[in-house]
Amino acid sequence: MSSSARKLAPAWRSGMWFDMLPEHYKARYWESRTRQPIPVHWIPNKDKYMIHPKNGQKVRIEDVPIPVKYPKECDEGLWGGEGVVKGFQKRHPLRRRVPHYWIPSLKKKILYSEILDRYMVITVTSRTLDLIDEAYGFDHYILKTHQVDLKSDLGMTLKREMLLALAQKTYYPDDPARQAKILKKYGKYMILEEEAEWIGYSLKDAIIKIRLQLDDKKPVPLKEKYKAELLEQLADASHKDKSSDQETKSWISRISPFGGKSES
Repeated sequence: MSSSARKLAPAWRSGMWFDMLPEHYKARYWESRTRQPIPVHWIPNKDKYMIHPKNGQKVRIEDVPIPVKYPKECDEGLWGGEGVVKGFQKRHPLRRRVPHYWIPSLKKKILYSEILDRYMVITVTSRTLDLIDEAYGFDHYILKTHQVDLKSDLGMTLKREMLLALAQKTYYPDDPARQAKILKKYGKYMILEEEAEWIGYSLKDAIIKIRLQLDDKKPVPLKEKYKAELLEQLADASHKDKSSDQETKSWISRISPFGGKSES
């Protein structure tokens, strides 16, 4: 983050700045806040009630999802929605249970993006590879998977780059046949460039982005404008004075019988 962005960072919580964000970003933001991710570590029960096996009474089923922790390493890879599950484990029948963490099995794989024409070494899980196969390709998986299911800053950055490439048509500029093939294959994911450039930004980064854009559009105060013009005029005048002095010296050296030693 640049120094100017760091100065703006503390004000990201201001509601005024949130109101200035594009409507499409705000709609995506609220959707990601309210959307439930696809269950990964537990299977939801579709039934609301069950018959108690002992007393035969109708009781409500407590369908509580397993709490999952998503460390910062999730954002650096593609874990397919998996995270770290904290619980307890009974390792000996006569001893107390002990805390235990279940961590996904991680592996590094080389993945290829057709749209970006790029090979990448990414940390993934077995579930990620299965999801890529189900989506019929890496690009399809990134573009069709919702933000709450990707759970990855890397995944959202790749999605933004892919959508911008599709909107700007920067893919394979020297190969029209392949460009048409890519457009036919991934054209259904295309959105406007103005929307694509905001994909994947957190609320904090989005507000910093809009503030920096507004700062660039601020009119320059007349005092600063006149100051810059005056400095430019002084620099030009100084340059002209030096040029005239050099011309005078060269003229004198030509007519002086002592040559270049006339000025001592």
